[in-house]
Amino acid sequence: MFELPGQVMIALPIILIALVLIYSLRIMREYERAVVFTLGRFWGVKGPGLIIMIPVIQQMVRVDLRIRVLDVPSQDVISRDNVSVKVNAVIYYRVLDPQKAIIQVEDFDSATSQLAQTTLRSVLGQHDLDQMLAEREKLNADIQRILDEQTDAWGIKVSNVELKHVDLNETMIRAIAKQAEAERLRRAKVIDAEGEFQAAEKLLQAGEILAQRPQAMQLRYLGTLLNIAGERSSTIIFPVPMDLMEVFRSAKSSGGGGQT
Repeated sequence: MFELPGQVMIALPIILIALVLIYSLRIMREYERAVVFTLGRFWGVKGPGLIIMIPVIQQMVRVDLRIRVLDVPSQDVISRDNVSVKVNAVIYYRVLDPQKAIIQVEDFDSATSQLAQTTLRSVLGQHDLDQMLAEREKLNADIQRILDEQTDAWGIKVSNVELKHVDLNETMIRAIAKQAEAERLRRAKVIDAEGEFQAAEKLLQAGEILAQRPQAMQLRYLGTLLNIAGERSSTIIFPVPMDLMEVFRSAKSSGGGGQT
């Protein structure tokens, strides 16, 4: 009968023990947790640090607790005012409960990605194009809240959602440019009309004041002559006294009354 040497007999148990230790010891980093199953049944969440597993009887699933970045691909969205746009977003989430993340859902990364795509289309479809472009912070908060509520059962925490791009086709871009130009023209016309209205009001007030004060009219008359004389012009102006103008006006009024 074949017999093993004594040294081999001593070394064999040591090797077996070393192999058992190698397959039994696991090291979890600070941001990792181990979901341990004993004969298929959930046993507990272990880590971080050194953990001991019973070979064959126990298995574990390693879970990363760090924040994950999910790039949601472009989604075709039809807004409430029937405008077709392409929208993509980025989502930040992390695992809060490793037990739920492993047991309650098959692949929480894929499930979160698919849920984010459908939620993005659903939420944005309830808003107009102007709201998509001008109220991104509100839309981000709405999508984040809905995702966080629905992924809570999976032990997932959605911390932030950011819309990246809202892409329009060329026809819609030209239409928006025309709308913006028309709006600028409308504002310019409104401002011009308001200026004319204010100027007319001031001229009316000035006319009433000058009509009540003949001396003010005389000063205004002389000031106008001074401005004309100061310009480089070949026109020669002879000022007519205001009293003489009044005599002519009175004579005209008297003559007109006699004919009547």
